[in-house]
Amino acid sequence: MGPDDFDYDLPAEAIAQEPLDDRPSARLLDTTGGPVVHRTVRDLPSLLGPGDVVVVNDTRVFPARLRLRRSTGGIAEVLLLHPVDRKVEDSALGIGARWEALVRPSRRLPPGSELSIGGDPLVRDLVVEVGLDLGEGRRHVTLWTSDGDLLAALERHGEMPLPPYIEADLVDPERYQTVFSDRPASAAAPTAGLHLTDDVLARCRAAGARVERLELVVGLDTFRPVTVADLDDHRMHRERYRVDPTVMEACREAQRNGGRVLAVGTTTLRALESASRFGPYGLTDLFIRPPFDFAVVDVLMTNFHLPRSTLLVMLEAFSGQRWRTWYADALSCGYRFLSFGDAMLVAREDGKRGSDEG
Repeated sequence: MGPDDFDYDLPAEAIAQEPLDDRPSARLLDTTGGPVVHRTVRDLPSLLGPGDVVVVNDTRVFPARLRLRRSTGGIAEVLLLHPVDRKVEDSALGIGARWEALVRPSRRLPPGSELSIGGDPLVRDLVVEVGLDLGEGRRHVTLWTSDGDLLAALERHGEMPLPPYIEADLVDPERYQTVFSDRPASAAAPTAGLHLTDDVLARCRAAGARVERLELVVGLDTFRPVTVADLDDHRMHRERYRVDPTVMEACREAQRNGGRVLAVGTTTLRALESASRFGPYGLTDLFIRPPFDFAVVDVLMTNFHLPRSTLLVMLEAFSGQRWRTWYADALSCGYRFLSFGDAMLVAREDGKRGSDEG
């Protein structure tokens, strides 16, 4: 099984370039009841009932893309992925923190290279020191700020890291955040959650469902295509997750009482299935691919994904090969695809949970 098994023709005009003004007006391809039903996300509460649990990923995107210059004047770009260790002090450069990042042009930047805002080495507000080469454009970098407030420096100089297929400028950066986003940590948004509002979630609760939160820090695999011929050779990079034990208990209670666990987004699904196997928090490199024994999630709300991506692999593991028919239907009906696009609701193919090992 390789990436060719998860390919499909995605016309450029089907890729949504900007979010809808009204979040829950996004279309929702409901495949959970037999014949496909065309709904909107605003209809989601009507599909829930007492005993169901809706779980969202409340990670927040931070301005992780930096456009910098080398001391020679050349342009460089750094996309911060996740911190490697705690802050360290250096009397010459201020307060630093080491991160894993995607760096361009990585091959032209030997360890020790310094990148700065505008290329002025005297401007020490934010300086990036390039370190260890990790392969595939990934590097360790150390970020130095004059006052130690890294997030404030990133707010001043960083940009929202929109996916490369988004060509339009984002007028309001908050539209690439969920309404429930909390801790700035991710390099990309959990995009299925972008459709939800406080009103929709309140109506989910009014229908009798519980709404729970977890965190999975979205990192490199959101940007990284499958390049190997055989999926057995694909290596998932680790992402940090945190699932409170009360969330897992709510999911187990739903299992015991005939309710359903609905994961909003593939990142939420990955966090829940990781927590059931490895514990409530840590780093996960779980590759969800066929065949997979799902222990927690019954229903998935998810956007439409890139061809040849690990997210399509996950969708097939969850719902089987029916996704091809659904995607063809969505394209023929004018659905909007990818991060700012519409969504679909799918049930797990076998309808049976595996064993919860957590």
